[in-house]
Amino acid sequence: MDAVAPIPQSTGQATLGEVITEARRLLEQAGIESAAQEALWIVEHVLRLPVHHVLTNRDRVLSRTELTATRGLLERRVGREPLQYILGTQEFCGLEFHVDPAVLIPRPETELLVEYVAQRISAEREATIVDVCTGSGCIAVALARLRPRAHMIATDLSNLSLNVARQNAIRHAVGERITWLEGNLLGALAGQELEGQVDVIVSNPPYIAQAEWATLQPEVRLFEPRGALVAGPQGTELHERLLQEAGRYLSPAGVVIMEIGAGQAPAMRQIIERMAKYRLHRLIYDEAGLERVVIIERAGR
Repeated sequence: MDAVAPIPQSTGQATLGEVITEARRLLEQAGIESAAQEALWIVEHVLRLPVHHVLTNRDRVLSRTELTATRGLLERRVGREPLQYILGTQEFCGLEFHVDPAVLIPRPETELLVEYVAQRISAEREATIVDVCTGSGCIAVALARLRPRAHMIATDLSNLSLNVARQNAIRHAVGERITWLEGNLLGALAGQELEGQVDVIVSNPPYIAQAEWATLQPEVRLFEPRGALVAGPQGTELHERLLQEAGRYLSPAGVVIMEIGAGQAPAMRQIIERMAKYRLHRLIYDEAGLERVVIIERAGR
């Protein structure tokens, strides 16, 4: 790649094309795989212009304020801060969600949870759905929009996460339809008189084993909340706890639908086999062919 002069510092002037080219170079040097696309997104965010306008106005001279703002965002991304935190948003199930370091960034794979909950609960059914470890609220909000007659409850141990989730619910006009409870897993349901009343418990719990933490990408290890990622030595500790607690609240035909990590299917099978009240209904694979979601039903259905 040809050498490119850095964004001019002394004169405070540079064209849009020069800024994009330099941004791409800096991001590539930092090891960002999608450097070209992210350079465009950062400039688009600063200038508040659609990408096609950015691409067709490459001779435009940026103001000093625009240059300063662009440099600031680039410095953060070069430091491997996730772009989603820098821009403050992430798309999930066709909806834009606000994200910040208090919450895990929603992943495309987690959309499988929404898909399979929606398969279990028809749009006409008045069901009770509990989203455990709600984080940004992406699962609860997406389901509230898809299943308007369902009673949605979302729990999280972190009050900061719940604040983000509430903002997202209001943003997508379902703020009045979700009950937010602070607490550890299903402990948040205590006193809600929901014993035997919950049709679906859905969760993307922490599932990274402690030993794997040091091997994660800098974006994850340095910036995303560790408590939303690491479960314990095995990575399946919270899945097991959630199943232990779920029996009290599930209806006779209720199900637990959880996201799991790659390679955790055998461990989950063993956990389920040790609990006589459950049976593994289905294991779902993601587009990469990795086990991603387990659907667990009460035994004897």
